[in-house]
Amino acid sequence: MKVVISVGGSVLARELNPEKFKSYASMLKELSKKNAVFVVTGGGRAARDYINVARELGADEATCDILGIKITRINARLLIAALGESAYHEPPLDYEQAKKASLSGRIVVMGGVVPGQTTDAVSAVLAEYIGADLLINATSTDGVYTSDPKKNKDARKFETMTPAQLIEVVMKTEMVAGANSPVDLLAAKIIERSNIKTIVLNGDSPQTILDAVYGKHAGTVIEKN
Repeated sequence: MKVVISVGGSVLARELNPEKFKSYASMLKELSKKNAVFVVTGGGRAARDYINVARELGADEATCDILGIKITRINARLLIAALGESAYHEPPLDYEQAKKASLSGRIVVMGGVVPGQTTDAVSAVLAEYIGADLLINATSTDGVYTSDPKKNKDARKFETMTPAQLIEVVMKTEMVAGANSPVDLLAAKIIERSNIKTIVLNGDSPQTILDAVYGKHAGTVIEKN
């Protein structure tokens, strides 16, 4: 099975703790024994810090995006270091490189690709491009809710939902400044058009991802009826 895992920077590099990278590497090695594994790493706090400073200095948004992409690739390199010989030796810079890297039989780890795309969108496009069987979005929340659960205690979690429902939720959430959307709109649209089975879950424990691949999780499953 081909599995693409999007790991948010807020999950993987929240405190930049080497033990977190080691625990993720251990899980990915186990997963790769029976599956082709691709990982897309987010930027997290470090990316936001650099972007905020760049904006204060008058940088345009494309430049800010490029800074963020570089941080995601640094996080990818840290995970590659933790994986050692189990990983392809460097982060692919685009989808074609990622597909070619997978021919090595090793775990492929990459960061962002181009300005204007979050790593959510990168993982969705990558999943589509390589014909993935499963896309896992490992975030700091445990699934998709009717609204931001951090701001609305009455928000209800979806156990399952369709891509169309995901788009509806994301559009409502993204209209509110500073809202915490489960995935971005572009990612949701890619998931809809390619009908990739997607699971959104809390990635704080890497074991949760391993369990999800084999059907045991407490996240939200997104697929067409």
